[in-house]
Amino acid sequence: MTDYKKAFVDTAPFIYFIEKDANNPQYYDKVKKFFMNGYENNKGFVTSVITMEEYFVFPYRNNNHSLIEMFNRLVTTMNMEMIEISQEIANKASQIRAEYKNFKAMDALQLATACIMGCDLFLSNDKQLRQFKEIKCITVDELE
Repeated sequence: MTDYKKAFVDTAPFIYFIEKDANNPQYYDKVKKFFMNGYENNKGFVTSVITMEEYFVFPYRNNNHSLIEMFNRLVTTMNMEMIEISQEIANKASQIRAEYKNFKAMDALQLATACIMGCDLFLSNDKQLRQFKEIKCITVDELE
């Protein structure tokens, strides 16, 4: 298992865990193990309101409010910090996008949040983000 003290959790791992994504069933077990190991070993978890915005679109579109409740329950159960976007984070995201020209604004905001919050791991399933050098970025595929 990847060693870390505080992990930022991007949107895809929430989808795989909460929805047991039928298109990627192998990811559910990996994310579940990641969350359980982190919880049992008192690791810190962070996400942002960007994750919430990205995740909530599908449940709202399909009038499936139980998925929103499950998201909120997971955040609460894991004692996950839900971070709002500040000027400091926006500034850091701008620096990230200046250096990594192909990064999207939302991804840069997520990475900036992780940096500002002192995360040492960023869990996503966006392979492009692995090129980011300030924090170890891994995909769900890379979890054991």
